[in-house]
Amino acid sequence: MSGKRIEQEPAFLLHTHPWRETSLVLDIFSRNHGRLPLAAKGARRPHSQLRGVLMSFQPLLVSWSGKGEVRTLTGAEWSGGLPLLTGAAMMCGYYANELLTRLLPREDAHPALFDAYTALLKALAEGASHDLSLRRFELALLRELGYAPTFDCDHAGSPLHPDARYVFIIEQGPVLANEVNADLPTLSGRALLDLAANDLSTPDTLFQAKSLMRRLIAHVLGNHPLESRRIYMELQEL
Repeated sequence: MSGKRIEQEPAFLLHTHPWRETSLVLDIFSRNHGRLPLAAKGARRPHSQLRGVLMSFQPLLVSWSGKGEVRTLTGAEWSGGLPLLTGAAMMCGYYANELLTRLLPREDAHPALFDAYTALLKALAEGASHDLSLRRFELALLRELGYAPTFDCDHAGSPLHPDARYVFIIEQGPVLANEVNADLPTLSGRALLDLAANDLSTPDTLFQAKSLMRRLIAHVLGNHPLESRRIYMELQEL
C-alpha cells in the first residue's frame, strides 16, 4: 500500500464508529481513491475542530497519510454547496450510504459513481422527486460496479419490442411473458428500453423501474437486507 500523503481529496462521509476513548474511524467515499477507512484521532473531544466538519451528506476536502489498512486523517474541510438533508430526504441519503458501504469495495476508485452520488444529494437537497433521484443513482451504482444487466435485448440476444410484455429473470434477462411460467411482475418492452437509455422521465417507466431495481439490488446483497430500508418502513408505520 502506498504511504504517500493525500491532500484536499473530494470526499463524503458514509459512516463513523467510535475508536478508543476520543477518536473515530471514518468510512469515506472519495472521488479518486474510492471508499476507505480513516482514523480521526481526537475527533470526539468536546473542543475538536472536526466535530462541526465531519457531517454526512456534505462535500468535504479530506487529507490523510499512512500505509496501513486504516490511514490517518490529517485534515478535513467543508467545501460547501449543499443544504442539510432532513426528513425523508435524509432517509434516502442513509439508504444510498448503506448501498455504497455494502457494495463498494475498498480503495476501488469510481469517479463516475462519485459524481452520481453528488448529483443524488443535490437533487434530494433541492426537493426533487425521491423516486426519480434514487432510481437514477441505483442504475448508476449497478452499472458502475458491473451488476447491471443489458436492458435492450432479451435473454437470447434479440431486440426488445416496445409493445411486448416481459418477465425479467435475474441471471438471464428479459423473457417474453408468454414464454415463461414465473410468479414475477411483467414489464413493458418500452420501460426496459427506457432503462437501457437511462431515461426515467415517464411515470410508467419510473414505476416499473422501482420494483426491478429492488429485485436486482436484493439479489446483489444476498441474504442481508438493508437496515436503512427497515428503519424507513418502521417510521412510515408510525
